[in-house]
Amino acid sequence: MASKTPVTISGTATVREIGERLILPLPEEASARLPSRGQVAVTGALGEHELSTVLEPDGRKGHWVSLDEEALAGLRAADLARDGAEVAFQLTTAASWPEPEVPEDLGAALEEAGDLDEQWARITPMARWEWVRWVGATKSEATRAKRVDVSIDKLRKGSSRPCCFDLSSCTDPELAKSGKLIGLE
Repeated sequence: MASKTPVTISGTATVREIGERLILPLPEEASARLPSRGQVAVTGALGEHELSTVLEPDGRKGHWVSLDEEALAGLRAADLARDGAEVAFQLTTAASWPEPEVPEDLGAALEEAGDLDEQWARITPMARWEWVRWVGATKSEATRAKRVDVSIDKLRKGSSRPCCFDLSSCTDPELAKSGKLIGLE
């Protein structure tokens, strides 16, 4: 959740490649100024590329930026979409959360359910981010499918959030081991 007084952090960060993905871990001193060790909604810029996103926790009291295709396009233009590139950033905590990109399986299940449009709209964007993170926080297809089913069941019962998992851990199974972003000292 964004703090009442916006916090702005700026500096440079080094692009890191983990597996086949590029991410931008923020410097420790920048993350320390943020209002939460968990996800933080921000607006700002990476180099010349403007963005509105949610910073992800690294499981070590820090944060990282997912470099999606749009961000990478902006960084490619400046030859910064590569491991080791130094990227200037200026990020300000946002007053509201952007909508998450709902994964195909969860989106299809919500649509198939047919009775959850109001419930999904009623919960906050921050809560929707938590549902998306929880569904995606597994490497196992069987576990993921079960989490989609449980999500539908819990939403039907009026739940706003999936559960009480550690919100300050890195939940991206491609990038994390034991809740910690891999590849950082």
